Amino acid sequence: MSDDNHMTDPPPVADAPATGEVAARSGRDAMATLRRAQQLVSDAQAAIEEASRVVSQGGGAGPAGGAEARLAVAENERQELASRLAEVEHQVGRLMTLYVATYQLHATLDPAEVQSTIAEIALNLIGAEQFVLLLIDEEDKGYEVRLMQGAGDTRWEQSQRYTGGDSLVDAALVDGGLRFGPTDESPALAVVPLRVQDLTVGALVILKLLDHKPAFVKEDHDLLDLLGAHAASAIFASRMYAKTARKLRTLESLIRLVNKG
Repeated sequence: MSDDNHMTDPPPVADAPATGEVAARSGRDAMATLRRAQQLVSDAQAAIEEASRVVSQGGGAGPAGGAEARLAVAENERQELASRLAEVEHQVGRLMTLYVATYQLHATLDPAEVQSTIAEIALNLIGAEQFVLLLIDEEDKGYEVRLMQGAGDTRWEQSQRYTGGDSLVDAALVDGGLRFGPTDESPALAVVPLRVQDLTVGALVILKLLDHKPAFVKEDHDLLDLLGAHAASAIFASRMYAKTARKLRTLESLIRLVNKG
């Protein structure tokens, strides 16, 4: 076997459990809801126009009174549907933004870049001002503080490892369930577990929101669930790739030593 200094590309690693399908399904459902809401608003507007025509033709006669009542009801329904449509459009916009962000997560196999992307999503999409990213240490299975944004709690600032003690964080790491606070035992506003199948690879602990976002709303639950699933998958894949790359480099070094011998 000849000596070859050219480094071959690491073989592809096994895919982490696919979570893109979850985001795609959420996006399709939101778009279908938006289309239904738009159709309802259109139907209501047509009914209002028809009722207005009847009123104008009635010239104030008795039947026109009933038409005016129907017109008022239709107008109220239209306003309600328009309000719902605006809410749905807002939610679709957020889902599409998250959908784009998940592609950024899976666009790299560099663990540091994946962590940086998670931080950008937490800040710009979720609206988190202070947060901590915990990731599992593959050797001792403890959790390391890998990233911290903002001047947070001194308990996080003074340690590079999480040793337990926060009830919400502990519970999320154990069962992989999304948690919201704060509580008497935890200052965290939310704990987003990063879970791949039955393995919890870390957690995003949100400690404070930006001033323009006073609190989490119902729609944030789905966004945080999607973020947790995609972030976990991206971290898992990047770590597997990095591990495979290290093993390949070691093997190539051994082969070169054997050839020189």
